[in-house]
Amino acid sequence: MLVGVQKPSDSTAQAIASVLIEGFDKHYRLFRATSALAKARFERGAWVGAQRAVQERIRFYDERVRENVERLRAEFELDALAADDWREVKLRYIGLLVDHSQPELAETFFNSVLMRVLRRTYYDNDLIFVRAAVSTEYIASDPPIYRSYHPHDGSLRDCLERVFLDFGWSRPFADLGSDLGHLVAALRERPGGPWTHLEPNFQIRVLGSAFYRNKAAYVLGTIENGDEVLPFVVPVLHDEERLALDAVVLDAEQINVLFSLSRAYFMVDMAVPSGYVAFLRQMIPARARSELYTMLGLGGQGKTLFFRDLLEHLHHSEDAFVEAPGIRGQVMVVFTLPSYPYVFKVIRDAFGPSKETDRATVRSKFAMVKHVDRVGRMADALEFTDLALPRRRFSPEVLEQLDSLAPSMVEATGDSLIVRHCYVERRMIPLNLYLDRATPEELERVVREYGNAIRDLAIANIFPGDLLWRNFGVTRDGRVVFYDYDELEYLTDVNFRRIPPPPNPEAELSGEPWYAVQRNDVFPEEFGTFLLGDPRLRELFLRHHADLLEPEFWQECQHRVEAGELVDFFPYPESLRFRNRRSG
Repeated sequence: MLVGVQKPSDSTAQAIASVLIEGFDKHYRLFRATSALAKARFERGAWVGAQRAVQERIRFYDERVRENVERLRAEFELDALAADDWREVKLRYIGLLVDHSQPELAETFFNSVLMRVLRRTYYDNDLIFVRAAVSTEYIASDPPIYRSYHPHDGSLRDCLERVFLDFGWSRPFADLGSDLGHLVAALRERPGGPWTHLEPNFQIRVLGSAFYRNKAAYVLGTIENGDEVLPFVVPVLHDEERLALDAVVLDAEQINVLFSLSRAYFMVDMAVPSGYVAFLRQMIPARARSELYTMLGLGGQGKTLFFRDLLEHLHHSEDAFVEAPGIRGQVMVVFTLPSYPYVFKVIRDAFGPSKETDRATVRSKFAMVKHVDRVGRMADALEFTDLALPRRRFSPEVLEQLDSLAPSMVEATGDSLIVRHCYVERRMIPLNLYLDRATPEELERVVREYGNAIRDLAIANIFPGDLLWRNFGVTRDGRVVFYDYDELEYLTDVNFRRIPPPPNPEAELSGEPWYAVQRNDVFPEEFGTFLLGDPRLRELFLRHHADLLEPEFWQECQHRVEAGELVDFFPYPESLRFRNRRSG
């Protein structure tokens, strides 16, 4: 136990390294403990507690970093340490990561603490882990990362039964035998047909922990036969007082959608997270490792890997940062690298005349998105401070925008442009641009998707505030997602009203409202004025979503939220659900 304040010495580097690793180990111990409790919450059906646990876990990392910084400042004369001393700290810290089960996360923790201690940034990174120093391959895990099952006598059904029983859920299955019959039938009906011959290596590999999110436990694995590897995901739900297998997801794109960052993070009990990520990469190679770490609730590691991937991409590309496609907003400067599928959002110093907000409020809205269930309808964002990008890679137009609209957020230093604060999101097609070039069939589908996105957000207690088409995007799988958060509100904080009748004809013709309007008053009847000027869109919207223009729809959603109703949102097609086989 270190006591009092110590001065720089040869032994100080080891002592500081020990404090740093103790801080990280405490963080991951707490992180893993709350993730492991997801199983008990699922068994009890404690859905509100599960949502609260996801929100609380998000804060763990920053709390432990802040705690570790305070301890270091209390126990050491940090201002007396030179750069060479910190290099020695880093070297000693690497020594502590040998045989560590989470070395990549510990390196990121080191970076986070050191940058706060030294007030260093991403552009001054000679003392941090820009590259990984310790390999994450072949780290032993107890319990093992995955379990392997080898069907005896070719009985796939019996093998699958052991898969699900081995999770040891205390709540029994309602009819596991029937569910397994549907599962085996779906496997045999898959595209490409059934296996005609079982190779000697025929086996099922299943990740040791289920993936818990909302009201479901997801079982993830692969079926391997010769050179063929078939990834699968089986959601397990509550069927009244018992459990039931709900579906099997086999399509690669549908599995990819399960891991969309527009949904809540998973709870997974992982001794060796890098092993889980490696297994997931085999199942869904389209997902970057940074996104997988983030989906597992390890956002700090997601940011680290994104930054490394960005540096690598910049080194192997030549295109310039340009203004992102779409209508220029009044709150953000948004730019993108065409060859890289992300957008960078910088809050402007002064907003447009119609925006009554400030920088702190906008940042609070983005923080709010982290803590709510995004139900597949809101884009997640990585938040960066002091992000260094090569100045020569910026187009003159973007540099001019940043200099004129957000000068406090940028600083030119040497060859770098330092972006003081920004958000990074996956690039999507702005919905207004998609509508301009859509075929009649695409138009109807995406208008329905747009309305469904608003409905999903409403029952999840989210009101977008600004429903204009330009504030929504279309993902690569055709899903409509909201991504403009400066007017975001909890639905229950909004007062949805019907426009009262005018007291006289003159009032109706006046350009001023004849009724009092409070700050959070919203009149759904007015939505059509701003959204439905195009006759094509009006006809389609009124066909599918006319009730969104009535205050009663929104008030009913508020009543459901206030009553504590938690609606099921299935991140896979309804057609895959086994209940359709049962009813058929």
